[in-house]
Amino acid sequence: MAQMTPDEWRAFLQDPVRPAMLATVRPDGRPHVAPIWVTFDEDGAVVFTTGATTVKGRSIQADPRVSICVDDDQPPFAFVLIEGTAEVSTDLDELLLWATRIGGRYMGPDRAEAFGRRNAVPGELLVRVAPTRVVARKNISD
Repeated sequence: MAQMTPDEWRAFLQDPVRPAMLATVRPDGRPHVAPIWVTFDEDGAVVFTTGATTVKGRSIQADPRVSICVDDDQPPFAFVLIEGTAEVSTDLDELLLWATRIGGRYMGPDRAEAFGRRNAVPGELLVRVAPTRVVARKNISD
């Protein structure tokens, strides 16, 4: 197993597009893990959307500490684990911009606008997580 350089883990997060797993802390202290679609802002923060009343949304609003993991499940295996504090916005213009980018990233440019409009509605949260700690490993099976 080898450690990825910052350039390597940033490239790993960009291509190919993979779902991420978000870990949050429920109000009673239990962990919660759920898949999310993500993109990245110009400062390297992880950006995603979620419903305000979902377990993810409620947990982030109660305790913004999160972890996000993206992995390659094919040999020789690799992963990037990002820890940080979530910042939440409900600005609908911002939501539309980012939800459209995320939809385009995962579903392609021809479906980006539809996904953006579907997810840029009242009750949705735009979440940014600036990395405070990154663990990135590659060639795990070697």
